[in-house]
Amino acid sequence: MHIYCSKQHANTNGNRFCIQCGESLPLPQGEIITGRYKILRQLGQGGFGRTYLAEDSQLNQMCVLKEFAPQVEKPEDIQKAKELFEREANVLKKLQHSQIPKFHASLSTKFGQKDFFFLVQDYIEGDTYWDLLDKRLSHGQNGFSEEEIISLLKQMLPVLHYIHSRDVIHRDISPDNIILRSSDNLPVLIDFGGVKQVPASQGFWMTQLGANRTLLGKKGYAPEEQLRQGKAFPCSDLYSLVVSTLVLLTGKEPQNLYDSYQGTWRWGTDIKVSQGLEKILKKTLAYKPSDRYQNAEQVIKDLQQLSPVSAPAVNKANTNITKLKTMIAAPGRRAGNLHSRTQMAVQALPLPVWMRPFAVSAVTTTAIVLVCAGTWGVVNAVVKGVSSISLPSISLPSLPGGGNSDSSSETTVRNGASRNSNIASRRASLQIPEGFFTQTVNYTFYSRNPQLQGRNLGTGAEDEALRQQWISIGQELLDKLEQAKLSSTARQKLGSYGGQDYQEWEQRASSGDFGNYTIKQLNTDTNRKFDDLFPGQRRGKLNQPTFGQIWYAIAADKVSKLEARN
Repeated sequence: MHIYCSKQHANTNGNRFCIQCGESLPLPQGEIITGRYKILRQLGQGGFGRTYLAEDSQLNQMCVLKEFAPQVEKPEDIQKAKELFEREANVLKKLQHSQIPKFHASLSTKFGQKDFFFLVQDYIEGDTYWDLLDKRLSHGQNGFSEEEIISLLKQMLPVLHYIHSRDVIHRDISPDNIILRSSDNLPVLIDFGGVKQVPASQGFWMTQLGANRTLLGKKGYAPEEQLRQGKAFPCSDLYSLVVSTLVLLTGKEPQNLYDSYQGTWRWGTDIKVSQGLEKILKKTLAYKPSDRYQNAEQVIKDLQQLSPVSAPAVNKANTNITKLKTMIAAPGRRAGNLHSRTQMAVQALPLPVWMRPFAVSAVTTTAIVLVCAGTWGVVNAVVKGVSSISLPSISLPSLPGGGNSDSSSETTVRNGASRNSNIASRRASLQIPEGFFTQTVNYTFYSRNPQLQGRNLGTGAEDEALRQQWISIGQELLDKLEQAKLSSTARQKLGSYGGQDYQEWEQRASSGDFGNYTIKQLNTDTNRKFDDLFPGQRRGKLNQPTFGQIWYAIAADKVSKLEARN
């Protein structure tokens, strides 16, 4: 079994440091720190270290261990990271609030010649509000109601008032930093001190790490003064909290709720609330810090003047439901066979591998008829009508015998197919279905190149770089699928998983078929492995036909191992 560092270098299980880059590797299950804390499993990972669930043998209870293991190399950056890590310890020591994890201790130990530092704090059993929203959206439900949003604000604002009164500004409030605690259904604010660093491409910002000021906060959630100038006030936290409530209310990320051209939030369209609440939220989100509420008490006072509402309780019984971003019923057998026939028809065409995904998205008999008839101009309109991915128009070579054949285009196609046959043979040797593979690469390609929507992608030299980019994305996907160590059965089923698979696992877990292993543990273990392979992918909406399939495949292999064990 191999374990991987953040750069995806393979290492033998048991190594403490990467043999290629020297980066510290995750602590293995069962490792005991300072003779007291037994590692149960990894909970998460950021740029400054990892978080583990551990068992405190002295207190006989579970706790959270935050390991300081920064993914930076410059001495000044390491020093700044250590300052931020120590800051969290100091902050937690002086905060004593029932809705903030209790700090237990800071400790250090040696592995080899290197010192490792840890924070120990309470383990909060529950789901983040991001996961709760996730669950609702994946089952076709709406986001949180206005009543629930008001209730959350009333429960969270006193926590902010408490920390601000002690000169602490969180700076990183978002739905995934608030946990709905299972024991009492109260929201708990986590991750203090700004010790988390994630690449900016995933929506997190931390710049000028070695300089005097450090910019912290999530893009879209943090206000301008925080992201651009590194300044934060109590009203900055209030801003982030309200943005979080808008996300929970609408199910959309902040970037989709804010009109950057007009400089306004989309009130009345994407964001629909009562006039009284809208007035409060607008003031909290004012561009100038001086125009906002200056403290949490002011917001609480105005909220109390709203008409009283009764907020429905979050359904705790459903918090173990899958944390997939999207879950829909898998297509029936006939639909699946039809899609296979579509793939076969496209594969028979004289197309290079890079071009196949642009033609393999049509899944209806009509599309097959159009392809076979050579009416390429209509295919794109059909694809747009049946596919969840918006595809651009593309120029395809004419079918043999169809007339208007361009010899130079045909030569380009043949050369492209010859140059890139490796990716096709590699996919086939891994037994990964063609339809799933091309759709997933296509999905990633257009996510990275949204500007290509609506323009032709030709076969000439001017688009060579784009074709090579598609191939590179395909190679990256194959690398990841190899690292996942999926069974051949799981790989062959990619593209066919659906909601019924998860429902079956849930029923079997409830009936005890997996022993003491619960459906929530399956979610956690699958999420952890998936996130190691595709960092940040679950942060967006996990697309069911593409990356959602990989999530299912990982879970399916875990279930198979449980079956063999029991």
